[in-house]
Amino acid sequence: MFQADLLAGKRILVTGGGTGLGLSMARRFRELGAAPVICGRRPDVLEEAATALGGAETHVCDIRDAGAVDAMLDAIWQAGPLDGLVNNAAGNFIARSETLSPRAVDAVLGIVLHGTAYATLGCGRRWLDAGHRATVLSIVTTYAWTGSAYVVPSAMAKAGVLAMTRSLAVEWGGRGVRLNAIAPGPFPTPGAWERLVPKPEIAGMIETRNPLGRPGEHIELANLASYLMADFSAYVNGEVVTIDGGEWLKGAGEFNFIGDMMTDEDWAAMRRGGEGK
Repeated sequence: MFQADLLAGKRILVTGGGTGLGLSMARRFRELGAAPVICGRRPDVLEEAATALGGAETHVCDIRDAGAVDAMLDAIWQAGPLDGLVNNAAGNFIARSETLSPRAVDAVLGIVLHGTAYATLGCGRRWLDAGHRATVLSIVTTYAWTGSAYVVPSAMAKAGVLAMTRSLAVEWGGRGVRLNAIAPGPFPTPGAWERLVPKPEIAGMIETRNPLGRPGEHIELANLASYLMADFSAYVNGEVVTIDGGEWLKGAGEFNFIGDMMTDEDWAAMRRGGEGK
């Protein structure tokens, strides 16, 4: 889909890059010439991911810890500045909101909102001080602007990340640092599905209720991320790109759902009734 050297010479940090969509994006970046840097909390997972990538710089880091994030960035910058940051690390689970403890709320906000802010501001300070052009891409979700029951901490955190993206795009865009976001629909990963999908029938519904009737493929999101990290998208700033097969649009329309409930006979009866008026 892209020229082989699309991201040549770029060092891109992917948080949570050892598994799932983070690993898929890091793999695609490497295929397109970038030098991916991945971080996560589990050394064994990072080591396995680096092997799968054919080699990658890895850093063990809990991004909930601002000091640890800053130390990681210092270590990364010793070999030269990053050219991009992908805020991918996330935590989420479904629960009735009235049962959430403060610790449960903090567990999600700490990774998704605070960790993203620590990494973004840490990179941003270094880029702006050096006058280095760079790009930040954050993975959000469509319920960042609609909200969603049963994942309230995640909705709160993702909305904050989206607000950060749009705010800093204005503040930093003219200084060489642009920020964008991707809002994915269902892209199944083992980790996320274990926490979010308690029953197989729910998984089937989540994956197929969009107009295209299928879940997304990792390469589709990785290609979009690659474009937004590339210089060819240099005029895209402060945008959130939805990649969900039309799922949220289908859910937003007042009558969109009836297409799944009406038979051909029902439609024929409706037409006969309308013609009789």
